[in-house]
Amino acid sequence: MSTTTRAKRPASQSARASREELFARAYLANGMNASEAARTVGFSKKSAHEIGSRMLRKVKVQELVAELTHERVERLDISADWVLGELRKLAGYDAGSVFDDDGSLKPVSQWDSATRTALVGLDHEKLFEHFGGGQAKHVGTTRKIKLADKLRALELLGRHLKLFTDRVEVAGMDGLAEKLNQIRKRKHGDSSS
Repeated sequence: MSTTTRAKRPASQSARASREELFARAYLANGMNASEAARTVGFSKKSAHEIGSRMLRKVKVQELVAELTHERVERLDISADWVLGELRKLAGYDAGSVFDDDGSLKPVSQWDSATRTALVGLDHEKLFEHFGGGQAKHVGTTRKIKLADKLRALELLGRHLKLFTDRVEVAGMDGLAEKLNQIRKRKHGDSSS
């Protein structure tokens, strides 16, 4: 009987370790959402929030998440310098460089690298004039571009450089120092007399 018990323990520990590893992988794959990770691993929607929270408190899961994150960063060659460099491009592109002197949009291949990096949307639609017999004549093209939010990129860079501070203003504090002084005197006696 003790042999059966011993045989079951490693299997259950191995199953638990597998579940923890599956959860850690699902956690990263689901955008670090513990509830989604728990559902992905097979827990019910009803219990996913509680189980996901419990799994994240396990040291083994925390170690696995850290290890998997480190492996991903190494594999993708992501560094703080690279992220800051990309933010710098988004904050520093010249929107005017996408246009020719006559105001027409340049082909994307003629844009500088920083501006191409800032491109987040491009719509290209040919316009036709239709006339009898199912025939159509090309009369123009509509191109819409959407570039990254420079202000947001600048804000993120500014925060990184600690250029902005949150300032808290407190009102209604007139005479606070005097009130504290009076309380101190009552408690400890007036040492000035």
